[in-house]
Amino acid sequence: MTRPLLRSSAFVRKARKFLKKYPQASHNLQSTLELLATDCFHPRLKTHKLKGELEGTWACSLGYDLRIVFKFVEYEESECIFLLTLGTHEEVY
Repeated sequence: MTRPLLRSSAFVRKARKFLKKYPQASHNLQSTLELLATDCFHPRLKTHKLKGELEGTWACSLGYDLRIVFKFVEYEESECIFLLTLGTHEEVY
């Protein structure tokens, strides 16, 4: 089941900043987002539920120390993935 990706303004800002600093990671980010849309629980993503202040959100791996934080939302009568932020383990948790 493919879920549409909705991007928050914070996610867009972080992604632009990240890609400006690491332009070589563009393909990795794109392929991770495509995989997230098609199979958000693929083993490569290491998708997991978050606790504490981030309860109700999920995170997936974009590489060794990079994470994408998102949540599942209903939008136009279908389940979507709302991308909240992107960053290192320390930045997002």
